[in-house]
This record gives sequence, structure tokens and C-alpha cells, in this order.
Amino acid sequence: MKAQRIHLLLVEDDDLDVMNVHRALSQAPEVASITVARDGVEALTMLRAGELGIERLVVLVDLRMPRMSGLDLLKELRADPRLKRVPTVVLTTSDDPHDRDAAFCLGAAGYFVKPAAPSRFRQIMDALRSYWSVAEFAPPPFAEATART
Repeated sequence: MKAQRIHLLLVEDDDLDVMNVHRALSQAPEVASITVARDGVEALTMLRAGELGIERLVVLVDLRMPRMSGLDLLKELRADPRLKRVPTVVLTTSDDPHDRDAAFCLGAAGYFVKPAAPSRFRQIMDALRSYWSVAEFAPPPFAEATART
């Protein structure tokens, strides 16, 4: 399968982590765009307003954020018929097994604990972009309705 470019919605309130993701991915040929939302409320607003296309979109979300946590964002995404299939990957400082379990129960496509070592962070970002550039994405929900008629 040929690699395809992905669009990334980074939902992160920490400026250093935003900078690290940009540094690791902004020049990657597999990444078409990186958009930042500072919390789940801002991310949902962008997504529901259609500011971002959802084709080949991957949401990379922190769990611990003001206004709306990453877990609450996952709940909202999965409850929204238009957004429920958007792959969402957790990138967080939490290594709590309960957080990890809750994220996967809410359909997280992956869970990464933010490492202290910059080289390990880069390794995680390289794995993320490599995987999603060749992964098959679920068709958008409207494709199901069209296929049945």
C-alpha cells in the first residue's frame, strides 16, 4: 500500500508538548497538516463547525486539560455520528491503568505515555506517522448510507 498524507489535530494545552510534536512532525512528508486545539471544547468546536476535514484525520489528545479532558473528548467524539470513526490516539503523562482502560473502552486507537527522553518522544512520533500514513481509515458515515441505497 502506498503511503498517504495525514492531517493531525493535536489537542494539547502544554506549549512545550505542542512544540515537541511540531518539531517531530512538521517536516514529515506523511503529515499534511497539524492543527492545535488547547482543550477538548476547542477541538469539538473546530470539528463540529467543519473547520477541519475528517478524511485521513487523526486526533492526538492529552488526557489532562482544562475545561474538557481527553476522556471527555473521546466520549463526545464517539457519541457524534459524524465524528465517531475519527481515529483518536492518546498522548499523555498518565501511566494510570484506569486511564488507559477508560481510553481504550472509549475507542482510543492508541495510548502513549509521554517520555522524559527527547529521543523516545521522537520514536513515538515516528511510529505514529509511519503507522497512520499506511493504515486504512474507516469510511465516513455518509458512505454507509449511500452504499445501502
